[in-house]
Amino acid sequence: MTFENTLEFAKQLDSQDPLNKYQDEFIFPQVNRKKVIYFTGNSLGLQPKRTKGYVDEVMNDWANLAVEGHFYAEKPWWDYQERFANPLSKIVGALPSEITVMNTLTVNLHLLMVSFYRPTKTRYKIICEEKAFPSDQYMFQSQVHFHSRNIGIKPEEAIVEIKRREGEHNIRLEDVLAKIEEVGEELALVLIGGVNYYTGQVFDMKTITAAGHKAGAYVGWDLAHAAGNVKLELHDWDVDFAAWCSYKYMNSGPGNASGCFIHEKHHNNPELPRFAGWWGHNKERRFKMEQTFNPIHGADGWQISNLPVLSLAPYLASVEMFDEIGMEALIQKRDKITSYLEFILHEIDKEVDSSFEIITPSNPSERASQLSVLLHGEGRSLFDYLMENGVITDWREPNVIRLAPVPLYTSFEDMYHFGQILKSGIVG
Repeated sequence: MTFENTLEFAKQLDSQDPLNKYQDEFIFPQVNRKKVIYFTGNSLGLQPKRTKGYVDEVMNDWANLAVEGHFYAEKPWWDYQERFANPLSKIVGALPSEITVMNTLTVNLHLLMVSFYRPTKTRYKIICEEKAFPSDQYMFQSQVHFHSRNIGIKPEEAIVEIKRREGEHNIRLEDVLAKIEEVGEELALVLIGGVNYYTGQVFDMKTITAAGHKAGAYVGWDLAHAAGNVKLELHDWDVDFAAWCSYKYMNSGPGNASGCFIHEKHHNNPELPRFAGWWGHNKERRFKMEQTFNPIHGADGWQISNLPVLSLAPYLASVEMFDEIGMEALIQKRDKITSYLEFILHEIDKEVDSSFEIITPSNPSERASQLSVLLHGEGRSLFDYLMENGVITDWREPNVIRLAPVPLYTSFEDMYHFGQILKSGIVG
């Protein structure tokens, strides 16, 4: 499609967009009494209007039923998480039995590493990407420290970062594959962010997973920026495990519950260690208070504690909206609106003295709902100007803004107006 940087053209695109109506499903902050242009769904998604009803339902059941809500609520609490299995399996490409919801993201990654990072004196290395999100880096370091007494390894020996080439912003697939082959028989685990939080690069998860398995390692994915954003086929790609937060693209609220995937090939493996708790115990016998742990078959067998239903209610509201729409429709709009934003940036670049360098890959298969933009010749003052004028975006040192045009609630008209505000912030 040939784009145009005009308000009329942007409105025309919105009129043709079948998802345009979903903007009315969300609550937008206001700046200067106007609805903001919201680019930070890659950090915290907006609140769906339907969320309050789901939370109120739990509150009312608690008030009216108290403890009996576990069994007699409209959505009984004791199996509340089971309502996520079908819709989430469609979002991440899994079998329903491979999905559970529990805890928060880094907690779940730690728990999954109990099962899938089992270092020995000869096979102990972890491959991750350079500039992984800091929480992942801290997790790797602490996991290695935890095992160091038994196998005598240090983080600097065990953690292998795949580097970007000099002068490049993104990691090449061939470099990932070469590093996996190089580490070879010393490799215990590959654990990478499916979408890099800083650059927005989407990794080839299928190819990397196959390479990790060929080397004899387990392969897992941190899908914080991928779930609800990228087409995933975790079961068919033979991924061992994955986890994701729900408060970014899936709009469940700040710090909310995490989803987990454990491939069915691991469900019947009694040799696979896990940290157990009573909510993962045989559901039909859970309240028998038996002494020996008998895990639920499937991913639910990795649960530990009674689930925070008040936290799960907003997540369920959003997941059911995703189920209405489907990932194919979301991805179709995602690609179109991200391309339109890219076009707007290039058009404004021609009209101002500063220059914009988009460090997110230009190949649509290597990016999703994020463009990370280096603002050459500009600094923090431009970010402040955008925020003061109703563009909610994200600043990363030294001079990068991250723009995430989430297809559920951003419009093509938003992209046009952002370009005009950006231009005025530079020219003015």
